[in-house]
Amino acid sequence: MKPVIGIPCSTIRPKEWYPRFHGHQETYIDAIVRAGGVPVLIPQIETADVLEQIYSMLDGLLLAGGADIDPARYGEQAIPEMGHIELRRDHVEITLTQRAVADGKPVLGICRGIQVLNVALGGSLYQDIPAQLGGSAHDLSAAKENWQYPAHQLELAEGSQLAELLGARSLVINSLHHQSVKDVAPGLRATGWAEDGVIEVVEGEGQVFLMGIQCHPEALQAEADPRWQAVFRRFVESCVAVEISH
Repeated sequence: MKPVIGIPCSTIRPKEWYPRFHGHQETYIDAIVRAGGVPVLIPQIETADVLEQIYSMLDGLLLAGGADIDPARYGEQAIPEMGHIELRRDHVEITLTQRAVADGKPVLGICRGIQVLNVALGGSLYQDIPAQLGGSAHDLSAAKENWQYPAHQLELAEGSQLAELLGARSLVINSLHHQSVKDVAPGLRATGWAEDGVIEVVEGEGQVFLMGIQCHPEALQAEADPRWQAVFRRFVESCVAVEISH
């Protein structure tokens, strides 16, 4: 059996009078399938017993990109530059992340996902990089309306898991975010940075696969930079071990 990877959904409302749609970009789904996993989309459900039953089926958790996280989750008031917030998604993702980490299930966080991972474990965020740190290179791919657009350099720590998987300590990445990790949560360590010092990668300090990546490797792995396929393969392989132990 292939491992089941849960991907919590974002929501969209195509027209004001439409009910919300729950879903996510197909690039996340494609990356998991290519790596040998079975992706399962998780709707924004707050009902505890339903969420628990969904969680019990999962061998791993992928936290995808999307809206800003409510700063109350890390003890701050919102600044004017804060973007759209999905409170139900915050609840679902933080609940599932805390449970997965406690149970030793692998977690991979991408863009918003690195931020969710950090906040769920007790860290904090810069709510807006231009307002709080200066600079604008971190949303350059979005400004170009091109998910593969090379925005800035990524420097990885020697001996980091991501450097080992990619076979490189320095590479150019896409970038579509305006928030970033500030105080790194207990149990995580920063292992990748942009040229301006913004944290771009965190990894768990234990043996279980636990990684957050600020760029969008799912948009690069198919064609623009296939080296990123190794990250999804390692993540899914780690979930296989969980699936076997069930």
